[in-house]
Amino acid sequence: MNRVEGLVKTSYPKEDITFLLKDVTEDFMESTLEERERAVQSGAHYAERLPIEYKPSKEYTRLYHSTVEKTKGRLGYLVGLVARRIHLNAKTDDIVLVSLARAGSPIGILIRRYAQHEMGLDWPHYSVSILRDKGIDNKALQAIHQDHPNSRIQFVDGWTGKGAIQKELTKAVQSLNNEKGWNLKDDMAVLADPGACAVLFGTRDDFLIPSACLNATVSGLVSRTILNDRYVGEDDFHGAKFYAEMLDEDLSNDFVDQVAGTFRDSAAAVERDAAELPVTMERTWQGMKEVEKIGDRLYSEQDYHLIKPGVGETTRVLLRRSPWKVFVRNLDHPDIQHILILAKEKGVPVEEVPKLFYRAIGLIRSGKEI
Repeated sequence: MNRVEGLVKTSYPKEDITFLLKDVTEDFMESTLEERERAVQSGAHYAERLPIEYKPSKEYTRLYHSTVEKTKGRLGYLVGLVARRIHLNAKTDDIVLVSLARAGSPIGILIRRYAQHEMGLDWPHYSVSILRDKGIDNKALQAIHQDHPNSRIQFVDGWTGKGAIQKELTKAVQSLNNEKGWNLKDDMAVLADPGACAVLFGTRDDFLIPSACLNATVSGLVSRTILNDRYVGEDDFHGAKFYAEMLDEDLSNDFVDQVAGTFRDSAAAVERDAAELPVTMERTWQGMKEVEKIGDRLYSEQDYHLIKPGVGETTRVLLRRSPWKVFVRNLDHPDIQHILILAKEKGVPVEEVPKLFYRAIGLIRSGKEI
């Protein structure tokens, strides 16, 4: 990789990941939640500003650690299953992982480690920015393609919601293939695909991936990605900040190490299931149908971006947006207890909806509510 100077720093080991993001740490200041919401509702793009990072309470932090302990075995199995499916689907050992920053970054690291430790394969791993309505960072992909012109590029994310990023990726892949004659594939791999909009996944259950509970402190201390022409030029990669002041609170490597420590326990089951189960499944977009019903019933305009379905996306709404209310399928389910804590902290009402397709859905306040 030729363009390594000026990249954002990270607390991850350099062999695990290369963030192809411009470092704007010294230049960029976060906005308050109110400032950011006003800007977004007025038509500004969400990536022009950063929210102030959420500082978890002691109760929330305890729940995070408890959740990691309870779920790390299942996570290790799903990481292995996705890694095996990626390999079977690609039909080559020459794979380059490209995770979508930042939710995909720790999952990409885990897949890379599984391939290395359990499959004897060394897959390079980069993380790049993709933004709804703006697309993927073409400069970053050009840099990867230049260094790996004949490799199979595999895009990775943590989970799906209603499929907005999958659609953005498909559009970007088609455009780059047509423009440059590349052969990129849009078969994004995720651990959880509750919206049924990915073809490569570990499960379609809507369950809690603990890395969704936190922000930078479980993502290598890297911020959300930034696309603001005051800081990011035409020839630059999309930007990001490094939160050095959070080093004492950083759990990024702890999360990866704990999950990776379970790989050996489920390796035999992973190999068996990868051989017996279908490698890919068709997209049905079933989750989007529920999103549309909720949007048509609760908002005066058809702005489905205000509806964030799935445990992971609901968590994100509570961490960095202005939530209106939260729907959950079952108030007692362990995968949504962190959501109940966040909602209580922020004074957000939670409604139990037993027939909900997703386990949780977060609704954003916008002034368009009915």
